[in-house]
Amino acid sequence: MTPSIHHRRYEVLRKHLRSLRRSASLTQTELGVRLKVDQSHISKVERGERYMDVLFYLDWCRACKQHPETAITVLVKAGA
Repeated sequence: MTPSIHHRRYEVLRKHLRSLRRSASLTQTELGVRLKVDQSHISKVERGERYMDVLFYLDWCRACKQHPETAITVLVKAGA
């Protein structure tokens, strides 16, 4: 069963995504341009109003100049 978007693990994911973006010194708008989505989409993901699928996660990591393999290791260690 898929956990609710409000589950603690999704909170860990949201914090991780925000951290990746901020570490890359990107605004939500700048990241949105790189991912070809509106700023509001980035905001909704970070606020937990939208699910994150694995392909979009990979794109998010790459847009933030992070290796997905490294980022996922950090995410798992954080408790996701």
